Amino acid sequence: MMTRRHFLVIGAQRSGTTYLHTLLEAHPEIVMARPTRPEPKVFLSDEVVDKGVEWYLSTYFSHARDETVHGEKSTSYLEVAEAARRARRVLGEADIVVLLRDPVERAVSNWRFSTDHGYEQRPLEQALTENLASSRPWDPSATSVSPFGYLERGRFADCLGPWRDAFPGRVHVHFLADLLSDPSAVSDLYAAVGADPGFRAPAPTGRVNRSDTPRPDLSPDLENRLRDYFAAGDQALSELVGRGLPWPTRR
Repeated sequence: MMTRRHFLVIGAQRSGTTYLHTLLEAHPEIVMARPTRPEPKVFLSDEVVDKGVEWYLSTYFSHARDETVHGEKSTSYLEVAEAARRARRVLGEADIVVLLRDPVERAVSNWRFSTDHGYEQRPLEQALTENLASSRPWDPSATSVSPFGYLERGRFADCLGPWRDAFPGRVHVHFLADLLSDPSAVSDLYAAVGADPGFRAPAPTGRVNRSDTPRPDLSPDLENRLRDYFAAGDQALSELVGRGLPWPTRR
């Protein structure tokens, strides 16, 4: 009987996970769940728990051949604590992959994405300034997670807690800046999910899930306020991963 390894890419949204998906799917030992759009989001519902892993594989991996590593990318998972519990019950031991980027840049990208899709009408500075004061209500029937969670979604260490509890020692945090600049980071990614780290993925061509909305510049005052907002979370994340973060941080 073929031994399979499972992994989930759980986020963070707007942190380069579509690029990450291309790296993973290129590896001959890895098969990624389909469809990729919309993302499967299997573990956002309690209904899947009793169906088990064979249902999961037959539903989302029917295209698989002899690949030994099965992966799913659903970036809503990172901020839904219950998804970790459900995934553990269905998959048992699995590797959890998290890709992170500068939370300020991520917030701007999130605003652009929400603007592209018609959820957001406020200018960038207004949206982020209001988000500093409070969370905006949203319609859960329209989106799986809030399209306005620009800042909450960047408190990465808080979001990782339930996943580290459910999959101790199996949560692998990577940084977009590293994947883009350091070939060894891609090798580390493959090794983390149980695939041959010696494989060299071809460089992606063309656009990779980029926004059509122009990126406005943040005022220095607002950027400083955002860096202050993320300071404690950045410090906690740095301690969690045991290294400095590849973006400007405050102490």
